[in-house]
Amino acid sequence: MVVRNAALPLPTELDSLLIELVRQLDVLAVDEPLVVLKALADLRYVIAQTGRNAAYELSARDVPLKDVVAALGTSETAACRYVNDCLHP
Repeated sequence: MVVRNAALPLPTELDSLLIELVRQLDVLAVDEPLVVLKALADLRYVIAQTGRNAAYELSARDVPLKDVVAALGTSETAACRYVNDCLHP
């Protein structure tokens, strides 16, 4: 698994995609560091957009904070901060 273990596992396809992304970025970092920085900038934009969408969806569905905490495998404070950071990057 690429990211830290949490209570809610990622779908296999997504986990595989992240593993491959990290592998490719690691290889490119040596020969093409500017390409990696550009890719990371693009990923930050995508993450901000999709994170905002997910956080809005959680709110629209009235997902209890305890479910967010369990899914992220983190504390209540950290889960609140993470959702708020997604809503207000």
